[in-house]
Amino acid sequence: MSGSITQGTSQTHGNTHILHLVVRLPRPMEAVWPALSTREGLAAWFTAADVLQPRLGGAVTLRDLGSGRITAWDVDRVAEYTVEPGGRIRFHLERAGDDASVLRFSHESQGDDKSEPRWRARFERLIEVLGSDSSGAAPGLTWGAG
Repeated sequence: MSGSITQGTSQTHGNTHILHLVVRLPRPMEAVWPALSTREGLAAWFTAADVLQPRLGGAVTLRDLGSGRITAWDVDRVAEYTVEPGGRIRFHLERAGDDASVLRFSHESQGDDKSEPRWRARFERLIEVLGSDSSGAAPGLTWGAG
């Protein structure tokens, strides 16, 4: 299976914008989880995590989006980061057979209704990083435990 990003949905309620995307990934959940939940993993495809305390309520600073807290954390399944001014970013992984997974993504933010192209580009990079070798890590990158 190769990766793909399905048609997303985008809603605006007042000043709140909510983007949903479904990303099919060519790696099992166990190989994808570090890309969503560790400083090294996030930096490889998304942005530097200057602070990341991998637990519910832990502090998080995503360099391009802001600082805040981890507002949902279910190891190997759900990572949700709520940062100011960047909003709420939720990654929800599901198994798709033995060798693949599905990422259900949502981003809730204030005022910015043009985030979909940026997220699509990020997820294309994630698919590329995950496909770069059999371990799911980018060449020369070893993801730590967080």
